[in-house]
Amino acid sequence: MELKAGTRLRSAADTTEIVVVRAPAGDVDLRCGGHPMVAVGGDGASAAELDPKFSGPTQLGKRYTDDSGDLEVLCTKAGEGALSVGDVILGIKAAKPLPSSD
Repeated sequence: MELKAGTRLRSAADTTEIVVVRAPAGDVDLRCGGHPMVAVGGDGASAAELDPKFSGPTQLGKRYTDDSGDLEVLCTKAGEGALSVGDVILGIKAAKPLPSSD
């Protein structure tokens, strides 16, 4: 699916909801719990079961990103499924270090 900043998505397998912060050009196979994400308020399966390979909680308020940094999403509702692009699980974005205040 083609993503753009501000798009709200939910998991088809659990309670996870996200907002896209930054998206690459082109189609992105964004998944949660091993199943494709669907638009909030849109039609989509909600009875899918979590794939054990993609279980791992998403944390409320955390930003998740891919290795290249082209895709960044913010978790707005926590859940039990791991976010992934295809089969590659997204990692939590590290906080920027603050400058020292000598």
